Amino acid sequence: MKIKSNVLLLLATTLLFTSEQAFDVNHRTLGSMFNSVHAAQNNKAESNTAQIKTKKVPAMRERVYAQLARAQAINDKGGFAQGIKVLDQVKDRLSSLNSYERAMLFNFYGFMYYGNNQMSKAIDNFENVVKEKDGIADTLYLSTQFSLAQLYMQQQDFMQAEQALKAWQAANTKPLTGEQHLIFAQIYYQQKDYQGSLVAVDSAIKIRITKGKDIKENWLILKRANHYELKQPKLVTAVLEDLVRLFNKPQYWLQLSSMYGEIGEEDKQLAVIEAAFQAGFVQKSEDIMTLAQLYIYHQLPFKGAVVLQESMDSGDLTVNEKRLDLLAQAYLLAKEDEKALPVLVKAAEISSSGKFDAQLAQVYLNLERWQDAINSAQTSLDRNNTKNPGDMHLAIGMSYFNLQKYEASLLALANAKRVPASTKMAEQWYQYVDKEKGYQMQLAQLTSSTEQVNE
Repeated sequence: MKIKSNVLLLLATTLLFTSEQAFDVNHRTLGSMFNSVHAAQNNKAESNTAQIKTKKVPAMRERVYAQLARAQAINDKGGFAQGIKVLDQVKDRLSSLNSYERAMLFNFYGFMYYGNNQMSKAIDNFENVVKEKDGIADTLYLSTQFSLAQLYMQQQDFMQAEQALKAWQAANTKPLTGEQHLIFAQIYYQQKDYQGSLVAVDSAIKIRITKGKDIKENWLILKRANHYELKQPKLVTAVLEDLVRLFNKPQYWLQLSSMYGEIGEEDKQLAVIEAAFQAGFVQKSEDIMTLAQLYIYHQLPFKGAVVLQESMDSGDLTVNEKRLDLLAQAYLLAKEDEKALPVLVKAAEISSSGKFDAQLAQVYLNLERWQDAINSAQTSLDRNNTKNPGDMHLAIGMSYFNLQKYEASLLALANAKRVPASTKMAEQWYQYVDKEKGYQMQLAQLTSSTEQVNE
């Protein structure tokens, strides 16, 4: 059963990047980065030997190093603009710098602009760093290219982020980690390449499982979102089963229940939301209403009524016409007419139509409260907003009959006969009441004659 619920909307929500996937430039401060340069200057031979295992990288000259160090010191003291001016002085002699010096200059620009929240300028300068690929250490190229991908993600430029990440991957000799696969998955998702995103997130999860580690929650959320966008409800349900099992959060229980309804597993749908209710997870009004509707659908109307009644009594569910209507119908389906009465009375008080008065008339009729049935039916007719006024005339006629007021009964039944929807039944009742009236008249005459003879 597809009970309408807001929880399904949550399945397609836009994903946010977690802190572990955000650009980590704040951990790579100018100081720590520049100290590595300083160490290289103190031991150039050792440093260069390490760097030229795969390529020959030029060294940074002392005068360039001094200017970069000066820019860093000024920036560290809060002098961003002045620090940039120092870097500009170095840039004025750009043609005289070797590739490594140019890369480090742009690297400093990039970090300083990033620290001052000037993202576009930071990106431009980091792009200049990677352009010096052939003249810088592979580690610098890789780290900068990866940081560029993350910066583009922060700027929501996912096409550029993908290009940067693929350039990083092409130069990277190590297999991707689960976290790196996930970054690809997020980039693909944001570009609506849900199949590509799914392949990447599945790869991330597989690596995690192979290492004997628990799957991360946000990884499963991304996997679920991809299946949802690909219109794969059974696979969405399977992921939600994992989320319930591993993380036991209220929203996952409710979403799982809704998905069972989507795929036609109604018994599981009710079982899961009932378990969530018992665990205290069903608190929002729409979820309470969903539970009650499911009880009624599964022919457990009294349970549905109890949930609604208790929620209204506790204030968890505000009282309105629609909810009172559902509560009344639950009681009536459970054959609890007496419990339905006060609910219908309350609904009739707040409703502008005669709908609930009509229902009251029927309940009073069932309970053989004839005068109350007449009053409610007449109120419904007076409001002139009942679906079948013939039913109300019938109720009045039947009630007057049981009160042995035959003339009033026949008048009401005559009115009922004029309504096409109730003509047949009204005619049958009219004939029955008319015969009963005649019989009662004969009986009265016989009784009167007997009394006169006895006198």
